Amino acid sequence: MKRWCFILVGLLGLAAVAAAPVNAAKKDDTLVWATDRDNPIADPYYLNTRELVVIGHHVWDTLVIIDPKTSEIKPLLATKWTWVNATTLELELRKGVKFHSGKVMDAEDVAYTLNHVANKDNAIANFALLNWIKNAEVIDAGKVRINLNRAFPPALANLAGIGFIMQKGHYDKAPVKPDGKKDFGAVPANGTGPYKVVEVKPGEHILMEKNAAYFKDGFKGDPRISKIRFRTIKDANTRTAELMTGAIDWVWDVPKDQAERIKANPNVVVENAKTLRISYLAFDTQGTSGSKLFADKRVRQAISHAIDREAITKNLVGPASVVVHAACHPDQFGCSGDVPKYAYDPAKARALLKEAGVAEGTEFDFYAYRDREYTEAVIGDLAKVGLKPKLNYMQYTAFLENVRKGKTPVAHGTWGSNSVPDVSAITAHFFLHGPDDLVKDPEVKKLIEDADSQLDADKRKAAWHKALARIAGEAYWLPIFSYAKYYAFSKDLDFKPTSDEIPQFFAAKWK
Repeated sequence: MKRWCFILVGLLGLAAVAAAPVNAAKKDDTLVWATDRDNPIADPYYLNTRELVVIGHHVWDTLVIIDPKTSEIKPLLATKWTWVNATTLELELRKGVKFHSGKVMDAEDVAYTLNHVANKDNAIANFALLNWIKNAEVIDAGKVRINLNRAFPPALANLAGIGFIMQKGHYDKAPVKPDGKKDFGAVPANGTGPYKVVEVKPGEHILMEKNAAYFKDGFKGDPRISKIRFRTIKDANTRTAELMTGAIDWVWDVPKDQAERIKANPNVVVENAKTLRISYLAFDTQGTSGSKLFADKRVRQAISHAIDREAITKNLVGPASVVVHAACHPDQFGCSGDVPKYAYDPAKARALLKEAGVAEGTEFDFYAYRDREYTEAVIGDLAKVGLKPKLNYMQYTAFLENVRKGKTPVAHGTWGSNSVPDVSAITAHFFLHGPDDLVKDPEVKKLIEDADSQLDADKRKAAWHKALARIAGEAYWLPIFSYAKYYAFSKDLDFKPTSDEIPQFFAAKWK
């Protein structure tokens, strides 16, 4: 910690005495943003990092879009839509939209995309968000019909979050991997969005440039900045140093203590804003990881009582963060906080561990990939009640692979729901027996399916409450807090954070 303080003080001093940081991005009209995560491909269907969600909304368009200011669903590639009945949705398409390839978008492209992602064999990363689609069919060039497997009230919200439209035949070009399966994520990006991908260097950057042919009368408008470069910079100190000197223009997920120090730099703007992301612990209740420890409900409850979530939220995350009790974000439709809760109580945690026969100093593997200081705070609290978690800290792709192979006794993850403000976008993903479901409780599955078949809003909320109450009561998951991101960006950049965790670079401009 002392070493970091010395480094940061030095950087602040350097920035203060400099006449003016060299803002290379402004000079060549390139907005540079950076995180620590590698994004080796540019396809939001085949890698569900937050970076690719952001890039997805800049390179592709969805049929509809959610206005982050009002949560209203608004037109984008579709200009009108009609529910013919509970399981049939028809949409009229915007005319004259072109893919980056130059091809004019029509209903064939929409139907191709939705039929591809609805096919479980094609294994998109967030299949649970679109598994309600039975198929899509062309009515005519400007109109498409989506047939649903079941009544699904948040269909439009999910389409807004992840339904990126690809050109017909896009994935037909996918190369074949050594295992004989197609590598869909390797196909070069080709969207209709305000920016187009011009270069992908895995581990280094993804470069996008303005799409001069983008339609100007839609929600995203006419982008002001010519190029956007996403960079992978794994070291936090390096990211901060490059922000200070103007080599990069925008970062987020800045730790609270660092953000408060960075504020002293007159060339950087620091803001804290809430998001739809939550932090959670997922327990291996089935013992697939080789550890049977978390098959015992008392152990899961003990861990839930052992973690001082209020302290983590207050001291580490930021003022816009809150403690979360249910397996959803409090701002999502249908999320009920009226569930069994686990107050911070180390004595009760020790008693439950003793009752379960867990010896002092019991070790287990603990997997994480993001915001190490939050993970270390959790591990510190578990050590106080006599447990010895062994941290396996890794990149997100490796973390996800271990989770899906059932190798994680405890996984400390985060989930942003693809910015969909509906409980189904998170709870169904993790508890509907998909690849990220470590529990596979048939009763929870039945409750969720019942909840998402309810067309009446009040009945749907009541049904979701039953599912959330069971998840909390069984301590299958421990929600920890809602994320509040600290953003830090150049004072020369006119940028406004939004709570959907999708920075609108297409709406940003230089001052």
